[in-house]
Order: sequence, then C-alpha cells, then structure tokens
Amino acid sequence: MISRIDHISIAVKNYEKARFFFQDILGAVPGAGANNHDNKFFWQIFSLGDLSRFELIYPTGPDGLLKKFLKNNKEGGFHHFTLQTPDIQKAQQTLEKHNIPYFGYNEYGDVWKEIFIHPKDAFGVLIQIAQFNPDDWLDKSIVFPKGQKWSVEKKEKGCTLSFLHPGGGKVTLELTPEEMKKLKHELEQF
Repeated sequence: MISRIDHISIAVKNYEKARFFFQDILGAVPGAGANNHDNKFFWQIFSLGDLSRFELIYPTGPDGLLKKFLKNNKEGGFHHFTLQTPDIQKAQQTLEKHNIPYFGYNEYGDVWKEIFIHPKDAFGVLIQIAQFNPDDWLDKSIVFPKGQKWSVEKKEKGCTLSFLHPGGGKVTLELTPEEMKKLKHELEQF
C-alpha cells in the first residue's frame, strides 16, 4: 500500500524567513511550488542531501486551511507527513477494510491524487497519502533524465557513482580507486 515517506510539511507564518533558513543557510534545493487558491495557502517542496524532502506551507489569506493550526502554533511547526502510494484506490480500500476513516480526496489531473487521515485516527498526526511521480516535483538538477538509471563521473582520486532512486532523485556515492576495482570485479561475475 505504501511505497515510502515522501516528505514532511512545515507550516510557517513567514515564508521568506523560513525559505532563507532552509535554502540559503542549510542548502536546501527548491522544487515545485504553487498556490492552493481554494484552501488559501502556498506550498513549496525542498530537497536536502540525496533523498530528504520537506515542504513549507504558509497562509495566503486570513481564513485559509492553516488559520487554526497557526493560531495554536504561534511560530508554525510540523503540520503533516506525506506517504507515497502506487495506487490511491487500493490505499482507500485498505483503510476502509480496517475501518480507518479518511477525508479530502483530491485529484489534480494525472499528476497527484490524495487523501488524508485525521490526527484523531492516526495517533495525533495528520497523514497525507498521495499517488504521484516524485521526480515531477523536484528540481531538475537533482533528477536523472528520463530513461537514465545511473551515471559515473571521473574524479582525481576515484569517481562519483550516482543511481536513480525509486523514490525520486538520485543517490550519489564517492568511490576510491580500490572500491572501483572491487565493484568492476563484482560486476564482471554476472
């Protein structure tokens, strides 16, 4: 039912201050972002390191989705986490089979389908379950071109070996010349 944890979401009152902290100080790479006009908030995905992602969300109107949350959490804070599923309908069926209520089914074309589990039904945590392709939401500098699964870059003392990660983005390893020889030997055994 669940492929992985995709990201955590942090609600903030001051987006620019939070963006500066995460992007300019900690080195996060911004990905997709957009206004949700119906619920009056803006969201932006960021990547840190090889695989870690988070989302900043902030209100764009006084009566939006985040009003109550930010009233109770003056500086903002952890809002929800998102689980990726390969099939939102199967996820719904599994929850229904186990009498776990969910709400907020939304479908945004072919790129995003989501449901939510309320904190009262999930041990105090808001859970978003979504069906999507992670690379669609990441900065192109941290994803491989379609169809490419790995790359090798020669370095002064070894190489950088990068692999496509099934959760989006890529994993990068630095190999010494000795490790390269060992890997080559192991691959030749096939």
